[in-house]
Amino acid sequence: MENQLTLVIATRNPGKTREIRDLLKDFPLTIKNLDDFGPIPEVVEDGDTFDDNAYKKSSFTARILGLPALSDDSGLCVDALDGAPGVYSARYAGENATDQENCEKLLKELAGKQNRNASFKCVISIAVPTGAALTYEGSCDGVILESPRGSNGFGYDPVFFFPDFNQTFAQIPQEKKGRVSHRGKALKEFRDEFDKVLKWISQQMPVEERSSCKE
Repeated sequence: MENQLTLVIATRNPGKTREIRDLLKDFPLTIKNLDDFGPIPEVVEDGDTFDDNAYKKSSFTARILGLPALSDDSGLCVDALDGAPGVYSARYAGENATDQENCEKLLKELAGKQNRNASFKCVISIAVPTGAALTYEGSCDGVILESPRGSNGFGYDPVFFFPDFNQTFAQIPQEKKGRVSHRGKALKEFRDEFDKVLKWISQQMPVEERSSCKE
């Protein structure tokens, strides 16, 4: 499709990339992620909030690559742990922790606790190279189980029980999960305003100047 918008998802996480691509598959987008480009510097996610980190990643990626970039920062907030792991969800058990290690640490921290209520939260930032950005948010409430269930999804999905479906996020097919998940809700807001987003991006993106030859 001519003039199709290229949108860079500012991540190398295959699970997150797959989820976002699936949710945006019906739109006239060429979706890429960081693996489609050469090495670029890593963004240090040292913000105090999901909003801080999402904007930091999207604006940096847009500026470096010269393309609109979408980034999300999301995580699990557990009531009994005062909102932890929160912005540290991806590295809860250590800087290079696996999903399984993060889940194991979470279950250990919750051992013996009666209140296992939790919510996934997501902030999506769509930025252009000039630094301007749009923000969308979503959340999803659930309960942390005492042991994992299911093999779909990623992150804390195997221990996050969603009462409406009577299943964990790792037991729910991707398409079904996308309708209720924190990221799905934030992306739905984005999808619902897609025409406005396209117009906003076209207004914000720098226009290439073309010089004409003069005798």
